Amino acid sequence: MPQPPDATRPPSGEDSFLELLVEVLDGMDPPVRGQFLQRFFKSIAQLDITDQQSLDHWNQILDRRRELVESLGRRVSLKTAMLDVLASTSSIRVPILMEYDDFKKLQINAATDALTGLYNRRLFEEYCEKELNRAKRYSQPLALVILDLHRLKEINDRYGHLQGDQSLQMAAATVRKTMRASDFAFRIGGDEFALLLPQTDPEQATILCRRVRSHFESEMAPLKLDVPVTLDFGVAVHPQDGDEKESLLRLADERLYQLKRATRSSARVIPLEPPAPEAPPPQPSREIPSAPVHAPAPVHTSAPVTHVPPVDSPRPKGTERRKWERVSLAGTRAYAVLGGNGSQRTAPVIDLSYGGVALELEHAEDLPTPFYAVLHVPILPPVRVSLRRTYSMRGEGNRSRVGCSFVS
Repeated sequence: MPQPPDATRPPSGEDSFLELLVEVLDGMDPPVRGQFLQRFFKSIAQLDITDQQSLDHWNQILDRRRELVESLGRRVSLKTAMLDVLASTSSIRVPILMEYDDFKKLQINAATDALTGLYNRRLFEEYCEKELNRAKRYSQPLALVILDLHRLKEINDRYGHLQGDQSLQMAAATVRKTMRASDFAFRIGGDEFALLLPQTDPEQATILCRRVRSHFESEMAPLKLDVPVTLDFGVAVHPQDGDEKESLLRLADERLYQLKRATRSSARVIPLEPPAPEAPPPQPSREIPSAPVHAPAPVHTSAPVTHVPPVDSPRPKGTERRKWERVSLAGTRAYAVLGGNGSQRTAPVIDLSYGGVALELEHAEDLPTPFYAVLHVPILPPVRVSLRRTYSMRGEGNRSRVGCSFVS
């Protein structure tokens, strides 16, 4: 995020001229002031407006500067307020009032929350309507998530607001690291965040929320606070839970407070982690036939993978648990263009997860480690990723299932 300009920096010559202009205009009679401003706006922005419209624009500019000073708590130049008003009313034609970098800073400040760097409440309202309309148009699911930083007030009261601000920043950083590139995150209140997850069903949204919560608790653990601050969540999904923004927000908020009440009473309305599967009883040793290429693999969500099987060896069943849930892409025409060693080839994508991708390949032994690929998945734009081959499973004929993890 760009840093705000130094509030103690002396005004430039242009700023000083505009401030003098404010004082001079204040002493003029309205008709004379209107005539002057009509020529002023004509000369600096090629605006062809009446005297009265010029007076209205000038008053809006002065009001806008007062609002910016009150909200930002620092000096704001008149040209900043002038450009903001003229741009918002679609009046400006020749933007010569402000340097481009200053204009970009103004745009960023208007769209983001200063503390966390996430999008703000105003942008949430805009994006929520836009993504909901897109989901309706293409008959796709859209998940709306409300996140709440539980017991933040106790952190502020006990450790001070600096520690509370750090907790909010860590929550925002955890959300950014965990969500997909197609997702949107917002800070919509003091301790509340919102997520918009396009093409996400209730199960996928809940899995993501569990992951965010778990990662945040891991990030907070080294601080060793006596108050166990955590992230509660509520999920509502279009179209199952409604077609309107207000109904989805209301339902997500209700489910958030259901989870809060359940947490305090030690009962779980939404389980935070699925129970670990019981270990199967020992079986007599027997030969295990080769798995078919498209056979679905078992899905687990608990402890991270701590062991990677040797390349070109089958993954033993029951010896480890998956960190990420797979989404099957068999039959969807999803494919990857593989690069490396100066050559390219394509491979079908069997399934995809937050942690990696499984490909179907002939001569998997020729695949370099690591390598890059461009993934082509229906609906989503092509994306270039770096991959590391982690295991290979022989299938039918000469084809193999090759598991690859994403390399950041």
